[in-house]
Amino acid sequence: MLRWLLAAAYLIAGIAHLRSPETFLAITPEWVPFPRQTVMITGLCEIAGALALLTTRLRWIAGAMFAAYAVCVYPANIKHAVDGIAIGGKTLGLWYHIPRLAFQPVIIWWALFAGRVINWPFRRREYPN
Repeated sequence: MLRWLLAAAYLIAGIAHLRSPETFLAITPEWVPFPRQTVMITGLCEIAGALALLTTRLRWIAGAMFAAYAVCVYPANIKHAVDGIAIGGKTLGLWYHIPRLAFQPVIIWWALFAGRVINWPFRRREYPN
């Protein structure tokens, strides 16, 4: 269930990256090279990763890559919070940014768990192929 939910979230995010890149460009740090292309490529990677997470063969690599991805996009989340960037004409306050930033380690764990890279905090169990 957690794997399907994470895959759906990344699929929706990937589509959003492709349909509305300006939203993501607004929070992309200045030091990111080729920002528009980076946003589009990350959208494609999110879609591919979401589909891979639903397969047995590619689940592990998708989980590991989504965890790494969650680490890599953290600077954009920080920029969004610190600079108070308006998205869709609305500026989100600390009520959004503090939980969002605090939840990032959970997203990293979730990707690793959904990809069966880790099974913490649950005991080890055998998974069928």
